[in-house]
Formats: sequence, C-alpha cells, structure tokens
Amino acid sequence: MRRVCLTLPTHRACPATIRAVAEEAAHGARHFGVEVHLLILDSSDAAVLAGHRRTVAALPPAPGVVVHHLDEAAQRAFLREVTVRSGVAEPDRTLALMLPSRVSYGACTDRAFLFAEALGCASVHRRDSDSRYQHLDGEPVFPLHHELTALGRPAAEVTGLVSRSRLDPAYAHRPVALVGGSFVGEMSVDVEEIRRLDPLVYEEVIGLSVPDGYPDIWRRNLIAESFRGAGTAAFTGDLTTLTTVSPTRVDMCNVSLAREVYARVPLPPATDTIGSDYFLLHLVHDARLPGVLHNRHIVNFHTGERRSDSGFLAYQLRFAKFLLSAPHLHSVYAGTTAAGEALLDTGGGLRASAVAALVREGARVDPLEKTERLDVLDRSYRKLGGRYTEAADFLAGRRERLIDEVREDMEEFALLIDAWAALAGASADHETFPEGVA
Repeated sequence: MRRVCLTLPTHRACPATIRAVAEEAAHGARHFGVEVHLLILDSSDAAVLAGHRRTVAALPPAPGVVVHHLDEAAQRAFLREVTVRSGVAEPDRTLALMLPSRVSYGACTDRAFLFAEALGCASVHRRDSDSRYQHLDGEPVFPLHHELTALGRPAAEVTGLVSRSRLDPAYAHRPVALVGGSFVGEMSVDVEEIRRLDPLVYEEVIGLSVPDGYPDIWRRNLIAESFRGAGTAAFTGDLTTLTTVSPTRVDMCNVSLAREVYARVPLPPATDTIGSDYFLLHLVHDARLPGVLHNRHIVNFHTGERRSDSGFLAYQLRFAKFLLSAPHLHSVYAGTTAAGEALLDTGGGLRASAVAALVREGARVDPLEKTERLDVLDRSYRKLGGRYTEAADFLAGRRERLIDEVREDMEEFALLIDAWAALAGASADHETFPEGVA
C-alpha cells in the first residue's frame, strides 16, 4: 500500500489545527486507499505539548491513518542515530543544523522529510499551525485530494484529471513532482501595519525582497502582490492546472512534494528567517519538473503571540534576516534558472552536487549590499516610529552578526546538501521509529 506523510510542524498551541489535519488525513485514506502517516513535529513548551498530547489521544481512530506525535526529545534521538549511521563527517554539527535551538522553517520540514523516509513514504504534504481549511456547502475543502490525485504520476496521465494543462509537451513523460495551492486571508508576512502607517515606506521595505533588474512597473506590481497569496475570494469550485508551477503561486502551508525531490535536496536550515523553506519550489520550477497548481487555498491567520512585544521583536528579526538573505537566494535562483534541465541527471533526478555548487557561489555576496539593506530598514523603521523604533534599535545592536549569519546560513546549507543523500539513505534503512505514536 502506498504510504504518504501529512506533516504539521508546530511550536505553538494549535489543537484545532491538529483535529482539522487529522480529518484531512482520514479523507485521504478513505478516498485514495493510501496509508496516511500524520506526523506532528512538536517543538512547543511543556504546557502546550501536554495539551497537544491530550488532543492527539482524543482523535477518533480512522482506518488507514497512523498518527505520530513527536516532541523534540524523540526527534533528537532519531536524528542523532541517523546522523551517526549515515557516516557524515560531522554528525554533531549536522544534528544541530536539523534541530537547532532557534526557530527554523526549513529545518522543521527537513526533519519531516527524513521521518518520511524512515516511514517508507512516497510523498510529504505540509500544513502549518496558523492556518485552517476553507469550506464549501459546510464541508472542509482538503488540498490533499488534489495532491494524492496527481503527485508522482507521469504528467501525461494527469492531463485528463485536471481542469487545464499549460505544460510543455516535452515534459509530459516526467512525473508530477509538486502539487500545491496558496492561501487566503491575512498576509503570509505580517507587514500590513507598515503599509497602513506609511505606504511609501512599505514600498521601499518590501522592495528589498524583489530581485534587481525588474522594470519599474513589474517591480511595483510584485510589491503590491507580495505576501498576499490568492487574496480573499472564497472557494466556489475546483480549478487545477498542470504546469511548471511558479513559486509565487504556492504557499508552504499548502504544498506537497514527491520523494524524488526531497530525498535529493533539503531545504535551507537557516534560523530565524521567514521564507527560508521555499527553496524547493524554485528548484522544481527551474528544473522544469511538472506540477499541479490548485485553488483549494488554505486560510491563513496571525496568532496573538506575533503581536505581543516579545513576539513582535522576534518576528522583526526573522523578517530582517529574510531581507538580508534575499541577495544570496536571488543569486542562487539566477543560477538555477540559467541551469534549467541541467539541474537533472540522466534519470531525471535532481543533481544535488549542482545545487550545492550554486548555493556556495550564492554565499559570496558583497557584504556592502547587506549593509545597505540594513540602512534602508533602519531608516524606514525610525520614520514609522513607535515600536518600530524599538525594532530598529534591536536590529542595530545585532547588525554585524546578522550580516555574518546570513552568509553562514548559506554555507551550512551547502554542507547539508552534501550530506543529504547519506542522511536520507540512513533514514530509509532505519528499522525502528521513535516513541510517540498515537
């Protein structure tokens, strides 16, 4: 029986989301005859973790669904054994990259990839704790339905199962590597307050996320559309497109990847950096791997913690690192775009060595460019005043360290890519799964 991994990484209280994702897992098992492994990777504090354990224990049994709720101790034990068994040169350093002490959006998904390998899964389907499903006629609209319909099948077989095809026929023999949708509701990056306070400051700050070289009119459109997903329109019916999926049309709360992608190349394990988990979306697109884009968009919302004083500063740090890492990632994406199908080996799989080389090259960004970005952010935040002045002071005290960190993040990502094949292989050969199975 085909196994798939539906994963929910979390570090915050989300009992309602756990129950909803469990319903999605049951839907997948019931309609597609697959074994769905619901994998909850929980980095919450003790009180929240205990509440989640009660939520998981109360989930109704569902045929074909196996639930794994793993705290960081269980994750660490598994990863430690895998890193040692893999034979990588620096197992302790590798373990620290995959399970850092700070928040890492890429690392939490990398852990899901390795657990999926240990479970013998053919795909990983990711959701987020600060999101929920849309409904139609009183029933939840599950993205998993489209994901299980198309993922891993030759694109030629999927043509008749989608609403439309915009895929170059030259790629029809390749399997569908990605199925995803976007989100509706609140912005994926919490910058709406900046726009309300000063639209010109908003344009300057968000403009730092746009690659250089775009004509002004395109640049303005990109800024206007950034972080807004699919807007606010409610779901009224399915629309699916077979294509090479643009990374800007998919959100990581609503995405699935075939094993042939994540078993070859991981996500950047950068800490305190929003957007660091979108790398594989670019890679799949640039390598001309087929995908399906659907409109079962998930509803995004912002938690109250993000708007607390401590939460606000933590978020501004992650946003600043995102803007500082942009020149590095833009350099890599320019390389992957130019490489195109050369990113694939003769068997059609991603060439990790080629990707690692581009990441290493992307680490060599002139520090002056990052200094100028911090200058823009500092000037903009001080103009906004209020708590943004405090954020400017907070970032100013970490200025040099932040510049070094984003370069180090890229260098460490290249190291993880080098080690990934061995880690994935050791995970796949793993004989016992960690405790924490419900």
